[in-house]
Amino acid sequence: MTGSVLTLIPGTAFAGWGTPGKSNGQKTEASGGQNGTSIVSKVTFRGSTSGRKGGGTGSLRPVGNWAPPACWYEPRSAEEFANYVEDMYNETVNMPGQHSYAKASVGEFRDTYKDGDYKNYNLDKKDEGSWWVAVRDENRWMDPEAQACDKQPFWVEDGDTPPVDNALTPQLLAELAYNRIQLPTTEVTLAPEATTKVNLPTWAWLDKAKFKEVSVTAALNAGGLNIQATTTAKPISLKLEPGTKDARTYPASGECTINDDGSIGEPYVKGKAQLIPPCGIQYLRSSGGDTFKLQATITWEITWAGTGGAAGKLPNGAFGNDQDVAVQEVQAINR
Repeated sequence: MTGSVLTLIPGTAFAGWGTPGKSNGQKTEASGGQNGTSIVSKVTFRGSTSGRKGGGTGSLRPVGNWAPPACWYEPRSAEEFANYVEDMYNETVNMPGQHSYAKASVGEFRDTYKDGDYKNYNLDKKDEGSWWVAVRDENRWMDPEAQACDKQPFWVEDGDTPPVDNALTPQLLAELAYNRIQLPTTEVTLAPEATTKVNLPTWAWLDKAKFKEVSVTAALNAGGLNIQATTTAKPISLKLEPGTKDARTYPASGECTINDDGSIGEPYVKGKAQLIPPCGIQYLRSSGGDTFKLQATITWEITWAGTGGAAGKLPNGAFGNDQDVAVQEVQAINR
């Protein structure tokens, strides 16, 4: 799809960010490029929502204070950068009604790279290096962290490390991919279903077929740099919150760990009504003709692997949702 474009403010290094493609419930793809006088990110994403058909999906939420970067730097060839600046300059100075300060500002910006600190956009060195420009995540445009990448476009010789934080690396690509992971809706199977009884253990479980590893790959091939990283989310536990203080969870922590076969909890079978489930809830009072909001949240372990054998871990993520549970006063011995 065509990414959203944010107009570069003359005198700053910022450009637009290509938004993720619309998901069809299975895959997410996005790409960047150049549109008019604004540069959009050239990072591309591809991946799957674990292959689940149907049902809802949602975004991974980092556990703790960590968040993927709101801005970063990525390279452009000398020709791309020259065309960008010249197009921006021509559009600005030829725009009817354009304020004089805007024309002066973009003119100063152009002069820096054409006839000032640099000569003709370093086109004579086009095979020796590339320009690096700052990009903001458009979804976090007003986030103070998005203002951190405030360095003007700068030249980097091939083989040199860009002298800035947040220059694109395999790890930073992995962090951007983290933000694009889409997860299946967390709806646990309950026994009894929907309506249970006071003091009766309610079994909860998740089928192993519904919750598999989910991966998104981020890649960049621009300005002589060709790198990628794949970020993978693996489900490791289910957290149950009954929706009322008048309830017990099993185990007591409410944290049900994943089984060796990839499932969570244990399906109920006839004859176990009075047994304590390995994963479940016991409500101690009626919902009074209403329902309790049972919140089921999956914790996902996040790892990544990228170009050159780089690999590591990122903070765990969580995703969950509510489901209604009605609790009746009727006591039950068998079912």
